[in-house]
Amino acid sequence: MALPVRLHYTIRMKYVVILFLVFIIYSLGSAAYFMLKDNGSSQRMVRALTVRVALSVTLFLLLMAGIHFGFITGKL
Repeated sequence: MALPVRLHYTIRMKYVVILFLVFIIYSLGSAAYFMLKDNGSSQRMVRALTVRVALSVTLFLLLMAGIHFGFITGKL
């Protein structure tokens, strides 16, 4: 029995959201590591935090687009 097309998109969106969250947490952890290792005087920490913010904004926009186009219905 085949799943409806919308359900396929919802399942894929769950994996995309989880993947984004893993990358966001990894970026936050690497920023904390660079802060402790370099005593906060490194550009690596700033770059890691910039990546985290960019990933967060991208995830937010992706979720809004998914809701708008109907890929996300109800709970994700």
